[in-house]
Amino acid sequence: MPEATLDRPRLADELRFIRNWFERPLLTGAVSPSGRALARRMARYVDPVAPGQVLELGPGTGPVTAALVGRGVPPERLCLVEYNPDFVPLLVERYPGVRVLHGDAYRVRDVTAGAFDRPLAAVVSSLPLLTRPLAERVRLIEDCLDLAAPGGPFVQFTYGLAPPVPPVALAGCTVVGSPRVWWNMPPARVWVYRRD
Repeated sequence: MPEATLDRPRLADELRFIRNWFERPLLTGAVSPSGRALARRMARYVDPVAPGQVLELGPGTGPVTAALVGRGVPPERLCLVEYNPDFVPLLVERYPGVRVLHGDAYRVRDVTAGAFDRPLAAVVSSLPLLTRPLAERVRLIEDCLDLAAPGGPFVQFTYGLAPPVPPVALAGCTVVGSPRVWWNMPPARVWVYRRD
């Protein structure tokens, strides 16, 4: 397959993101989807054989979803929560076997009620956390860690240098940051939260 053909979906996703961002900037948290290097870095923190489902928050057009599947997470073990109604049918079409829920990830307990029969293996988030008040960010991470198995990670990226939720705001949690992912535009960093 020629290289130009391989980049068509990426270009289409870029244009889709830009259009959505201009039309509804508060609905789409980014101007552009995560790059492949960032998506692979995020997926690296998910153990594909750990029992339980993997919950992805804010998948957009699915670059992190693709990286998770590429890492070996079976599609039937993935559950995506997407707020933008334009992206939901795209995700359903693009990732057969993946469960896609339309809803507000900041209400993760309500949106996923009854969706899981065991604790989650991991939660991976591309939500723009820094656009929300600290109390909402803390509640989201705590809710997700409550849904996860002991030691299950909450994986989040940010363009900032500091974690989106400082460790002191989450009792009993450790936070580890990755090196900067320079091949993303703009460069980003991945943060992994776990309960002690």
